[in-house]
Amino acid sequence: MDEISRQERVGLAALRAGMHRNTARRYVKEGKLPSELKAPRTWRTRQDGFAQDWPEIVGRLEVAPELEAKALFEYLLGRYPGRYREGQLRTLQRRIKQWRAEHGPDKQIMLPQLHRPGEAMQTDFTWAGKLEITIAGEPFVHLLCQSVLPYSNWQSVVVCRSESMLALRCGIQAAVFRLGRVPEWHQTDNSTAATHDLATGKRGFNAEYEELMEHLGMKPRTIGIGESHQNGDVEALNGALKRRLKQHLLLRGSTDFESVEAYQAWLDEVLKQANALRVERVGEELALMSPLSAARLPRYRELRVRVTSNGTISAQKNTYSVPSRLSGEQVLVRLFELHLEVWYGGRSQLRIERLRGEGKHWIQYRHVIESLVRKPGGFARYRWRESLFPTELFRRAYEALGAELTERQADLEYLRVLQLAAKTMQCEVEAAIELLLGEGSLPRVDAVRALVPRHQPEVPEMAPLAVDLISYDELLAAEVCT
Repeated sequence: MDEISRQERVGLAALRAGMHRNTARRYVKEGKLPSELKAPRTWRTRQDGFAQDWPEIVGRLEVAPELEAKALFEYLLGRYPGRYREGQLRTLQRRIKQWRAEHGPDKQIMLPQLHRPGEAMQTDFTWAGKLEITIAGEPFVHLLCQSVLPYSNWQSVVVCRSESMLALRCGIQAAVFRLGRVPEWHQTDNSTAATHDLATGKRGFNAEYEELMEHLGMKPRTIGIGESHQNGDVEALNGALKRRLKQHLLLRGSTDFESVEAYQAWLDEVLKQANALRVERVGEELALMSPLSAARLPRYRELRVRVTSNGTISAQKNTYSVPSRLSGEQVLVRLFELHLEVWYGGRSQLRIERLRGEGKHWIQYRHVIESLVRKPGGFARYRWRESLFPTELFRRAYEALGAELTERQADLEYLRVLQLAAKTMQCEVEAAIELLLGEGSLPRVDAVRALVPRHQPEVPEMAPLAVDLISYDELLAAEVCT
């Protein structure tokens, strides 16, 4: 059209525009663009394979709109054998999708909300398996408890192992104590940590959760059951958080951390950088929030339990061994989210990583080895015998002893080797076992002991104390003068 306005000749304008003169004449005659000349198709390119049964299909969809196309297709295959082929499923799915869009029931739509600054904080848990975090080389299965201010998207994250009330307490407290202020409301989903079932069919708040809210000065509220979109801000930030952490792990060059504390410190630093970009809106929120006047609650729950005659304690339906000297005594157990501590007489006796789940056990061979050496007959059917093989190398040593000695002799030799590991260094005993097995020798206790270096304590040389009596003479002289 531009060329014909200048050339005034269709043939020359078509040549310069790179099209056939007949096409150009048609465009000039119609006075429309090519896209405007394309008419919508009103005919079918192939016969409708479901025309015969479509009224029946529609009737069933009107009665039960939630019916899926696959279920209807399987129904048609059974009702009318030979009429339909497997490849027609996709055609039926498209037809039903179009019918639902034109004649189906109304769908529930999302209603975007305006967040008020300083009104509420949302907290939620998210699994962090995709981050592939390891602690000292070992896979670390964990969750992240995230608290968010919806207006500014300010974030706080705490590492945890379960969606427990203890984890929720740690996560919420970490957030509000970082802010130094609290909003009016705290919102969470209907997790069992915060709520419980009532006979009415609704969910009420747990007493411990209500006490936490009252202590911190916030009002509790939950989302509707099955309505996770009502916690949409923190739900969306769960995904954004893991993407951000993944990128920072790539920049770090490693997903391994020396300890959980080091991992938490790294998380805090990453979120500190993210929150620095939201300073203005966070300031608006802080100006409308109430000052935090509560003291920080302990990050643990205390239990008083008695050590059994087996030298074990039970905490949260899991079994842990403790030093045998505590057998029969009542001890104080402090349950943290990631570990537990055993206290006796006001002093910490043991720190153990918490077991996940129920019905599990953690037995430290150093706690029971002395009793087993005195009574080696108890090893064969010891309830937690598998825990007495700290590494695969120790198991190989026991199997080698069992192949050459009687059962009782093999048990006694192995227990004495294990006792040697408890009294010296386990790694040095392992090295000795590996050397003996490599030479084809039997790893008896005398042979292992001969290869384990003896560490003698070094006594530092101290110069003899020189006593200066002149200062005493000066004191006596001063006393005489007075």
